Amino acid sequence: MKICRFNSNRLGVVEADRIRDVSAVLQALPELSWPLAQGDHLIRHFDLILPLIQAELSKSDLPEFALDQVAFDAPIANPSHIIAAPLNYALHVQESQDPAINHGVHMPDHEGFATPIDKYGLFLKSQSGLVGPRQGVELHWPGRRNDHEVELAVIIGKSGKRIERAKAMDHVLGYSIGLDITVRGPEDRSFRKSADSYSVLGPYLVTADEIADPHQLDLSLKVDGELRQSSNTRHLIVDIPDLISRASHVYALYPGDIIMTGTPEGVAEIVPGNLIEADITGIGQMKIRIK
Repeated sequence: MKICRFNSNRLGVVEADRIRDVSAVLQALPELSWPLAQGDHLIRHFDLILPLIQAELSKSDLPEFALDQVAFDAPIANPSHIIAAPLNYALHVQESQDPAINHGVHMPDHEGFATPIDKYGLFLKSQSGLVGPRQGVELHWPGRRNDHEVELAVIIGKSGKRIERAKAMDHVLGYSIGLDITVRGPEDRSFRKSADSYSVLGPYLVTADEIADPHQLDLSLKVDGELRQSSNTRHLIVDIPDLISRASHVYALYPGDIIMTGTPEGVAEIVPGNLIEADITGIGQMKIRIK
């Protein structure tokens, strides 16, 4: 199932080239009270909501919209964590030898460690920086290089702590397209990647049952029609179960948490006015305007 949040918090299901509005099911979500539980409220109660969505889809009179008639928000509204993997494609490790990317600080070598992630670990991006395609990306740090990074985003559906690798995929609800926007420079990686609008997610959440193998997905990114990035998730250095397990040994994972799995080679500068088109097999295409 392809689930989207559109037109300022409507809930939809994508079928072929149409969106069917199932927002009525949101009335069944339990009432919130303070203090709020960790995680996204909808994803936490997805087992309750899913059969209601299926019942709504059986109706013949649901409002419908063409894909190009709507504005997409991020399919996850309130993640507790956005966790990201640095240097997780070999060819991106190689291109990161460019001083314009590493600034002599975030060097791509890993000095005897098995992988760059074994050396650098994972990092957090601010949840407040999350947007959908509708909002676009507003560049910060005028005069400095801001880059695009397309990534497969994994959406956690079930809480867990110290998750074993063998059980990691049981915690995955689905997948989305992620953009990890970054400004190049000497500052801490999390700081440079956490500006408002520097985490883009969309256009849909595709449930895991629709993705036969998340490690065999083509992903690409174009800027103003020019192909910049093109690879396949089979080239991930540290795979998805390992990323989930590693993350959960440091952070308790909650429903709606987002794990950005890393970007392939081809990262490059974006400027105001650019139009990004990001594609991942089986998920769709996301268009984002740079401001």
